[in-house]
Amino acid sequence: MPKPIIGLLSGSTRKASMNRKLVVAMVHVFKDVGAEVNVMDLSDYDMPIYNGDYEEANGVPDTANKLIADLSACDGVFIATPEYNGCMPPLLKNTIDWTTRVGLSQFSGPVYGIGSATPGSLSGIMALRQLHFILNRLGAQVVPTQLGVGQYGTAFDGAGYLADAGALSRAEKLAAQMLAAVRHK
Repeated sequence: MPKPIIGLLSGSTRKASMNRKLVVAMVHVFKDVGAEVNVMDLSDYDMPIYNGDYEEANGVPDTANKLIADLSACDGVFIATPEYNGCMPPLLKNTIDWTTRVGLSQFSGPVYGIGSATPGSLSGIMALRQLHFILNRLGAQVVPTQLGVGQYGTAFDGAGYLADAGALSRAEKLAAQMLAAVRHK
């Protein structure tokens, strides 16, 4: 069986984003369990704020179609979402909204895993709940383990790995669940 392809996506485009760092840490975890990884950067899929009038006049942005193709080419997708004021960020929600204007196979095909890194101790739990709800509503199979990484300042070591043993254990469990679900499909 070929190596499963896992796409990794941060809901932030900020260069120093803690969730982009979480994606890097998860690259290590997925490679360690035998997956091939494809890191996707939302900066490469720039889209206007969704507006039905814009869509009617201009159609769906080419970048939405490119993202759909890239997601669909993966066996699994891990999304790291920031939490802004107890919510998932508008950039991530807008991106999801645009892709649904074409279809839903990018959600029903790959297996999904979700995580969040935050400076506080609650580890993005509110944003994770929202993202989980939306992905399920769109037909995604989301593995049960969610990766919340709190206390961002001490969460990663200098090489980009998860430094906290508990967070690393949850990350490995999430990755194992994703690969098992991919193989089951």
